[in-house]
Amino acid sequence: MKALKVGIASYEEMKARTMAIARGTLKPKPGDPKIWFPSTESLVRVLSDKNRTLLGTIREAQPQSLSDLAELTGRHKSNLSRTLKTMARYGLVQLDRRGPGGAVLASVPWERVTVDLRLAAK
Repeated sequence: MKALKVGIASYEEMKARTMAIARGTLKPKPGDPKIWFPSTESLVRVLSDKNRTLLGTIREAQPQSLSDLAELTGRHKSNLSRTLKTMARYGLVQLDRRGPGGAVLASVPWERVTVDLRLAAK
């Protein structure tokens, strides 16, 4: 089962982590999160119940265009486009313009998302 591990880290924490990796003082472990959200609030917004249902619909139905996806979900195409672009920035979906007639295809390479969350700030 393909799972995406996400973490929560502030901008400052992510910057420090990235710099440590670049300096070679930190080597990411295989089990470390691959995607980072700046807050639990942003994670909750992106992975709301409605959006998780959307991800499941994409995985199961494999729609051939955003129009097909809009029809399947009852959501407006412009709203879907915005939501999918946000999800793509976080690596939750892949958007590809290889559909019929150059239509945008959305795919979800993950079966589940796991969250690595500290209970208290450092």
